[in-house]
Amino acid sequence: MISKVFTAALNGIDAELIIVETDVSAGLPALNVVGLPGIEIREARERMRVAVHNMGVSFPARRVTVNLSPADTRKEGSHFDLPMAVGILGAMSLVPQQSLENTAFLGELSLDGSLKAIRGVLPLAEGILRNGIKNIVIPAENLREASLVEGVNLIPAGSLAEVSEVLRNPDFALELLERYSTKNSRKPKTPEKAFEKDFADVYGQENAKRALVIAAAGMHNIAMVGFPGSGKTMLASRLPGILPEMTYEEKLEVTKIYSIAGEISPDEPLMDKRPFRCPHHTISAAGLVGGGSRPRPGEISLSHNGVLFLDEFPEFTPSNLEMLRQPLESGEISICRAAGNYRFPADFMLVIAANPCRCGYYGDPMHNCTCTPSQIAGYRRHFSGPLLDRIDIQLEVMPVKYEELSCEAGISPDSGTMRASVSAARQVQEERFRGSGIKFNSSLAGSLLKKYCTPSPDGERLLEEAFRTLALSARARDRILRVSRTIADIEGDGQIGSAHIAEALSYRSLDKLYRG
Repeated sequence: MISKVFTAALNGIDAELIIVETDVSAGLPALNVVGLPGIEIREARERMRVAVHNMGVSFPARRVTVNLSPADTRKEGSHFDLPMAVGILGAMSLVPQQSLENTAFLGELSLDGSLKAIRGVLPLAEGILRNGIKNIVIPAENLREASLVEGVNLIPAGSLAEVSEVLRNPDFALELLERYSTKNSRKPKTPEKAFEKDFADVYGQENAKRALVIAAAGMHNIAMVGFPGSGKTMLASRLPGILPEMTYEEKLEVTKIYSIAGEISPDEPLMDKRPFRCPHHTISAAGLVGGGSRPRPGEISLSHNGVLFLDEFPEFTPSNLEMLRQPLESGEISICRAAGNYRFPADFMLVIAANPCRCGYYGDPMHNCTCTPSQIAGYRRHFSGPLLDRIDIQLEVMPVKYEELSCEAGISPDSGTMRASVSAARQVQEERFRGSGIKFNSSLAGSLLKKYCTPSPDGERLLEEAFRTLALSARARDRILRVSRTIADIEGDGQIGSAHIAEALSYRSLDKLYRG
């Protein structure tokens, strides 16, 4: 007898419907799984055998064949345990075939038959629903995360025995939902400080704060270069606090990425804060951009809708840094494997911090630089021309003077004030680009760039002179115009003037320094 059970397989951030076909027939006892199964699925044969036995059912001493259809799609993940076990029970006529219709199954089995939480339940459930199946059996531990998908009927279960009982008695599903909904009820959230890291705690650095407001308002990439202890890391760590709150759609998109990566908190499954990722410079290429035999999102994708901060930027390997160029332009990362192509979103704000040289004191009047000219040149080669062209704002962060550290020097703008400016500029962009498919000034290109970023005659003359004097590329010119557009939005000006162009040009200080 052949049974058919529905489940899904991840392909990047999306999910594809998979049909698990199971046949129990005469022959020597064997359990064969076909249809491009991954190593987790091949190992599931022993888990299923013991789990079925421990629920009080004798595993069939016959030839069992499990086919994962479509056969040309690579299947990975431990969530195939449950649908294959249910398929075997269906083929043995231990559960009614009609109960398997319009129902999908996700879950990893323990040897005692209990169900364990799985990765990626949110995108898996979305993919199943998109294919017209509304009933999904999931591990009870994944209930809160899967509940983020609207329009799906979830059936949480703690064991294979409970799943079997639900299939024989559909009314038991309501009892399970009530039982596990109570166990997974949301705990009262501990009140948090409005801004865990507030710009009010940063004295001085007014120019850097202004640049960060502009970067946040237009989603512009920013580089900060300065002597050790000048405050680069402190400034970058406070950047997420001035970014506007994510929309519900953005939260779901980020949650899907973190679900696949296995970084979802069981207590708070919905990612409601913008990501801030700060990988160490020893990170591998797969860790940065994603990959592996079973492709998973890397730090670039985990920064989606948030900030990717690369501290000690020149210490990263040049090959890893050059891999940033494509996602910075396209907003996504595509990983190609023999089994197929995997796409992960990667629309993030890049923030980099670096010292002037390896010892950190080149050009510092208070310290002697110990680097040789060749060491300085080698250190700066990490700032390649193509990569610098993709960084809209380039800022030199100077050390804070002693008098600026005194409270009497004045009250520094706090994160709330800075966030209000950013939100106001974002609102202007939202109204401007409504229906155009883009959200930020940093994404302007082609005809839209000409339409919205045409400067005044004085501004045009200033930009032309700077283009020749600084030997800027065409890409750099476009980025200056985008930054100027954001500055004008912050100031509430509809026309880009020479003052906006001049300020945007002041944020290209590394072009000459690191290409010389």
